[in-house]
Amino acid sequence: MQSPLPVRDGVNATRLRLPDGGPWDTAMDYMMHRWGHIDPQGIEDRFDAGEIVGEGGAPLDRQTPLEEHTFIWYYRTLPPETRMPVEIDILHQDEHLLVVDKPHFLPTTPGGTYIQESALVRLRNQLDLPDLIPMHRLDRMTAGVLLLSTNPETRGKYQVLFEKRQVQKEYECVSAAAPAAGFPAVGFPAVVRNRMTKSRSYLLAEVVDGEPNAETRIELLRTFDGGTHDAGVARRALYRLEPHTGKTHQLRVHMASLGLGIVNDAFYPELLDKAPDDYSKPLQLLARGIRFVDPISKQAVEYRSRLELSEDRPA
Repeated sequence: MQSPLPVRDGVNATRLRLPDGGPWDTAMDYMMHRWGHIDPQGIEDRFDAGEIVGEGGAPLDRQTPLEEHTFIWYYRTLPPETRMPVEIDILHQDEHLLVVDKPHFLPTTPGGTYIQESALVRLRNQLDLPDLIPMHRLDRMTAGVLLLSTNPETRGKYQVLFEKRQVQKEYECVSAAAPAAGFPAVGFPAVVRNRMTKSRSYLLAEVVDGEPNAETRIELLRTFDGGTHDAGVARRALYRLEPHTGKTHQLRVHMASLGLGIVNDAFYPELLDKAPDDYSKPLQLLARGIRFVDPISKQAVEYRSRLELSEDRPA
């Protein structure tokens, strides 16, 4: 459903569905029930100023009946955010697409404590592109190639490519050169197939029994010195990862399942205690490239990251 309010400061207006009924006579009564304990005066002020609107952009006031609108829209009050010491590099821009190198630590889209400090909001403000929408997502801790649509009229043509899995993605990661104790040796290239689901644990994904729904091809590119090691024994290696599906944290889970957890991964194979971001130790996972047949030009295109993993130091 199209918002009647435009993007403001790079952020979409929030949409709220009102209940069909209940012990609330007005829309403001319901909002007070939901958030009055946080900022009751702010809610009243917004209704008085006409800053909360319904279908067609009609402003609501304190007396607007609950049943008059199904959805209402309003701008959230955004808390101050400290700018992250990371920058976005633009790789390509035309009338249909924007392709960027997203840095580690910056989320793709706003959410939680990251609103202004998200790739989408930063780019909307920087480039004055309020209609900008990402065509896919990268985890906050993953860096690399991110594709965004700049044109609502052609956006659907690119969305179809992702829906039909006609986009090939290539990642790189740094992990141990050999599996951890207790894991069998791995012959490369290897293909990992299993069934993944979101765990009941916070934000985690896990492997469960059942028909496989996640697949990744893994290739060993080279080994190198990753720190203290025995003479002649490489401790770390660079891998190429080609996901054939797109489950949450798929690459991280698949590498960990081989005993090759990605360097600086705070989730897999073990969930570490939450700590402030350490910008000197990014997750060693990079979206290296993306390729597809452009639905507008009909030409095969490929976009490659200019970033390098900090632990990728050839011996």
